[in-house]
Amino acid sequence: MRSHISKLTALTVIGVALAGAAAAQEYNFRFQSSDPAGNANFILQQSWAEDVSERTGGKVAIELLPVGTIVAHTETQDGVAGGILDGHFTDTSYFAGKEPAFGLIANPVGAWSDPEQMFDFMENGGGKELMNSLLEPYGLHFIGATTPGLEAFLSKVPLNGVDDLAGLKMRAPEGMVQRVFAAAGAAPVNLPGSEVFTSLDKGVIDAADYTVFSTNHEQGMHDIATHPVYPGFHSMPLVEVSINKDTWDSLPADIQAALEQSVSDFARMQVSTLAERDALAVAEAAEAGVSVHDWSAEERARFRAIAKGEWEAAAGSSEASAQVYEALITYLNENGLLN
Repeated sequence: MRSHISKLTALTVIGVALAGAAAAQEYNFRFQSSDPAGNANFILQQSWAEDVSERTGGKVAIELLPVGTIVAHTETQDGVAGGILDGHFTDTSYFAGKEPAFGLIANPVGAWSDPEQMFDFMENGGGKELMNSLLEPYGLHFIGATTPGLEAFLSKVPLNGVDDLAGLKMRAPEGMVQRVFAAAGAAPVNLPGSEVFTSLDKGVIDAADYTVFSTNHEQGMHDIATHPVYPGFHSMPLVEVSINKDTWDSLPADIQAALEQSVSDFARMQVSTLAERDALAVAEAAEAGVSVHDWSAEERARFRAIAKGEWEAAAGSSEASAQVYEALITYLNENGLLN
């Protein structure tokens, strides 16, 4: 009898524990990233998912999937809106084919010289509201922005200024990045990040706008692209963390606030972590014989002038693009960043 009672007691304790765990985990979400598994960005993003669980007391569990797991990198917006995914962690440029404004806000090439400028624009300069005005008609809600930071530029040939971009076969995401490089004389093509190494190796392209120096180095890019430009002269992508709008609207305020703060904290951590890695990787690459090119202030100014012309041209692409352009120019002017 005592043995029977002990077993019942044990089963009751286990049942209560399991029920408590189930109650604690109230929301289970699947987010897909635009980065491949093993990529430094993806590994850091996984830590974001863990942080969300911790700061919500286990109420929110996020399964973060690498690029292409459920849908293609250009289809996650539709996947989130349709409920195939709950959210995504992706470069907003990939959706410029639907609405040109996505390309302009995602990467106004040459606008930002420091990640904190973009974060401030998003958090305090109207950028967040602008993103939601763009995303919500497509069934998504913008939680927050991050970025790997100012990107380096991969190249198999020496590049010391704008003139060297003439005819350069290069990878660039569609939207503003492609437009600016085309205006500068290059021949950009749209390829997913997962195809950059193979395309460089096979000679399909000779250069690529991809990601930060340390990630390029870790992936062996500099074994074939031995003339990187660093610090980057061009790109700092907005990586959006967005969720299905109906799902967002159904969440209690404390969970919404926790998700927003988690992205803000993650963004700063990602930037600082990758910046430290970049410094170490640049030194290591130089020792290995990689020719690191640093453009002069004059050449950077030439490239930015080309970019500014494309921002203005892009403003005429749609009503939403005009709104993005006005918000961007206003912020840059008010903060003395257009000089």
